[in-house]
This record gives sequence, structure tokens and C-alpha cells, in this order.
Amino acid sequence: MKRLFILTGTFILSLSFSAYAQRHELQTGDTTYYKTLIPETKQTLLKNMSMIANMNFDLRNEFQDGSYTGSRFRNEQFRLEFRGMAHERVYFRFRDRYTRAQTSESVDGLSRSTDLAYIRVDASRKFNISAGKMCADWGAFEFDYNPIDIYEYSDIIEYADNFLSGVGFGYNAGSKHSFSFQALDSRTKYFEELYGAQPNAVESKAPLAFVSNWRGSMFGGKFKTIWSYSLFTEAQDLYMNYFALGNELTLGKFVIAYDYKLSNEQLDRTGVVSATVPDSLYAYALKNTEYVGHWVHLHYRINKKWNLSFFGMLDLARWKSDIDPGKNTNNIRTAWGFIPTVEYYPFEDLNLRFFANYVGRIYDYSHYAEDRFGAKDYTTGRFCVGFVTPLGIF
Repeated sequence: MKRLFILTGTFILSLSFSAYAQRHELQTGDTTYYKTLIPETKQTLLKNMSMIANMNFDLRNEFQDGSYTGSRFRNEQFRLEFRGMAHERVYFRFRDRYTRAQTSESVDGLSRSTDLAYIRVDASRKFNISAGKMCADWGAFEFDYNPIDIYEYSDIIEYADNFLSGVGFGYNAGSKHSFSFQALDSRTKYFEELYGAQPNAVESKAPLAFVSNWRGSMFGGKFKTIWSYSLFTEAQDLYMNYFALGNELTLGKFVIAYDYKLSNEQLDRTGVVSATVPDSLYAYALKNTEYVGHWVHLHYRINKKWNLSFFGMLDLARWKSDIDPGKNTNNIRTAWGFIPTVEYYPFEDLNLRFFANYVGRIYDYSHYAEDRFGAKDYTTGRFCVGFVTPLGIF
């Protein structure tokens, strides 16, 4: 009887241990018994692939017309990026922005939050072809920076469709000069979605954009350029001509970048003027607007740990149409921007910086806009403390 009791107890104990082991195995995903998520034959591909979490996070203390309005934590930017080499001559890049609504766009079918989703094929050492959703190679240094490095965009870039689907062609003329040309959708939304019903504008059957770009490096890399010209089809026989001239001069630890931007819009794409002119005067999208942007970035790297930076902006919005008989000037609005910044890099082997800055904007309307449309000058500001990093996960 005693032996039977011992055998029975041993049997029950062994069943209990087996059940526990199975549960424990499922919870921990022991690779001895279960296949890995990425097959071993594919794991070598990770050597040619990068995953990057582009982050800009801060505490904002906000002001309106000099009065404190509140404080809040904010994820200014979070863009998750995958890029790498699928073949010795085929590259891919995907980046999605989690700080933008993920709504599918009507033209290209991709979410508006998707910045990049394209492949690049190197036809030779100097010539390459790209296809998919990509960054319109608009030129100038402000737009060429990683978005997490921009604390506030100027008007033209802020209100533009910067990521469009199409094809691109690149030619590397050597270590000092490269050229590119892109044929893209001119927008991500259908014409009527963007502009509404227009009695004097007919939607184009081929609303395309063409972007050409030159990147140069001279005087031993001390002077660099990113110049471009873009032609966007807004409607039938209505276009946007955009010029961007970016220049950068390096003088030891001191770097000066200056961009000049000019956007002539036969149909108001940027929209600052349309937002000022009331519907009671003209209920449709305005024509013949012009936007001029001056942007400067000065930064001085004191040492490996500390950097001083200043961004300055001057944005001019003009309306060259004569549909308003009371208009006595083309000037509608002048916007100033200034961002003094202190940045601290605690690690030499990690691209992570902590920053403190003030983002100030001054919006000054012309007397015409004030008297005719009731526009009023105002200022905004925010004092921010946070961090920026393109965090490489693998």
C-alpha cells in the first residue's frame, strides 16, 4: 500500500511538472522548440539594415502676445525609419511619422503619415533610379536637415506637401557635385479636396511636379550648395514655380547656412494669403500669390559637449492679383522668426543632445490687410527644454 501511494504521488508530481514546463516554455518562447520570428537564413540581412527612431521631445512653456498661456509635454517628432540594402545594387527606405494622423490620401493611396517608402537601384557607380514615395528634392539646407533637427519650419516648408510619390533619377558627377531630377505627383489629395469647387480653374489630367536639384561642394568642402528649381501643375494652365538656393559656409567651428526661397503660385498653394482674405470678398482659391523666404542658421561648436545655435526666418506673403479694387499694395503679411538655442551632447559615441531654446514668431500684417480684412498683428513664443536623437536601434 505504501509503495502504491509513493508511485501515485510520483506520477501526479511528474504530470504537474510537465504542465508547468509546457506553460513556462510558451511564455518564454524557448527557441530550442519554436522557430525564430526571423528565419536564420534571413538573419544575415539585418547586417545591411538599420532601424532608427527619430525623436524630438520637449516641455513647452507657451506665450501669446507676451502672456503666458500654459505648459505641456509634447512629442514634437517621432518618425520610425527602416533603411538598408536588399541587394548589392538595390536599397530601400521606409519612414513613418507617428505624430501625424494616419489617414490614407486619395491620390497615392498611402497614409499621410508615411514620409518615405521607396527603393533605389544603382544602375552604375554614378547613376541611380528611385521609385515610390520620396522626399521632393526641393533644395536649400532647411529642408535637407532631418526634421527632428528643425525646431520650427519657415512658412513655405511648413505648409507644403513635402513627401510625394513618383520616380527620381540621380547622377553623381564625383565627390564634389551631384544632380537629381524627379517626376512626382504634384499633391497627395485630389484637386477639389485641396481647393474646393473652382469656377475659373479646371483640374489637370496630369497633375505632376518636376524637380531638379544641384548639390555642390567647393573650396575643400568649406562652401556647399543645394540649389533647385521645381515646377508644379496646380490646375490646367496654372502652375507653381519654386526656386530654392541653399548655401553653407564653414569657418572652423563656426558654420553659416543661408537659404533663399521664392514660390510663385498661380493658384494659392501655400494658403497664407487665402487664410487672410475673407470669403466675402472672394469665395474661391486665390490666384497669383507669391511667397519669399529668407532663412539662416548659425551655429558654433564650442567643444564636443556644447553647441550654440541660432535660427532666423523672414517670410513674406504677397498677393499680386487685382480683383480687389481697393488694393493698394501686394504685401499681405511679414513673419519673423528667431530661435536661440543651447545644445548639450553628453555622449561622444551616441548622437543624443539635450537642448533649451526659445522659439519666437512675430506676425506683422500690412495696413491694407488690417484695414480691408481686419487682420491683426500678433506674436507667439515658447520656451522649450528637451532632447533630440536619431536613435539607432540596430
